[in-house]
Amino acid sequence: MSAPEDLKRKQPLVIGTHSGTFHCDEALALFMLKRLEEFQSAEIIRTRDTAKLAECDVVVDVGGEYDFSKLRFDHHQRGFEETFDEKHSIKLSSAGLIYKHYGKRVVAKELGLPLEDPKTETLYQKIYDSFIEALDGNDNGVPQYPSDVEAAYTDHTHLPSRVSRLNPWWNQIDIDVDARFAKAMELAGADFLDRIHFLGKAWLPARDIVLRALESRNQVDPSGRILRLESPCPWKEHLFDLEEDLGIPEDARPLYAIFPDDRAGQWRIQGVPLQVDSFELRKALPEPWRGYRDEELSEKSGVPGGVFVHHSGFIGGNATESGALDMAKKAVSF
Repeated sequence: MSAPEDLKRKQPLVIGTHSGTFHCDEALALFMLKRLEEFQSAEIIRTRDTAKLAECDVVVDVGGEYDFSKLRFDHHQRGFEETFDEKHSIKLSSAGLIYKHYGKRVVAKELGLPLEDPKTETLYQKIYDSFIEALDGNDNGVPQYPSDVEAAYTDHTHLPSRVSRLNPWWNQIDIDVDARFAKAMELAGADFLDRIHFLGKAWLPARDIVLRALESRNQVDPSGRILRLESPCPWKEHLFDLEEDLGIPEDARPLYAIFPDDRAGQWRIQGVPLQVDSFELRKALPEPWRGYRDEELSEKSGVPGGVFVHHSGFIGGNATESGALDMAKKAVSF
């Protein structure tokens, strides 16, 4: 039964996973399945009894078999080499397997997007890269930092460790492990849904703001090296992606971004980093301005309305948009 129509005709369904110590990957995998109409009423059984597993409609993270047509989703067996796509090298865990087959539907449902909307595809890929891949790497024993060159995956949640702590201690008895597993599903699912809604409602809308800023950068300054963002937003990752998509040469890419700080009623100027989470910059604000504030900064920079420049030169501020733009122009040619 691989088609949702077949599953709907056979209700309630039974989903099987392994008993004993549970892990983040199967907890999240089952949570994802339960978000979809055909699985939401399914019973979950935790067992290693092969006869009972054979009777299940879906089997996840146990059974030694991966076959989507039979709804078998294990990844422990010898010879399993499935990855998310050809761009990824980390083998999938059960979370990755379920996400690969059903994740796009879950994302679309949660955000009310059409399945074929390009935004759905963008988010489907982004959620794998920023959330699911770390769970696959962790469950498969892939070191996050296999070398001093580049991380194999990013993990900002430590979700596997948090799920693991829900397992009974070695010396606890009379613990309802299935009830603990239900809590693990809730914990993993809450993080997953939070990621979906943040990326869909905050991260993705920022892309349009950055695109407009890139397309109008030569009107802001003929150099094209200053990005004027109409609103503060998560802009760095979008900038790097769009620069590649638009084919902007490296020697023509923005060096600084200016944007309003609505809480302070001021404007900020920030150097564009070499990487998203790096303080290494394409070009820092001028050294003679660094560490100064207010009138001293205005005197040093020659731009009225100076507020501050961080001692490292990665960010500064001015009381007005025109002042921030003048600082950026001076910094470009400094």
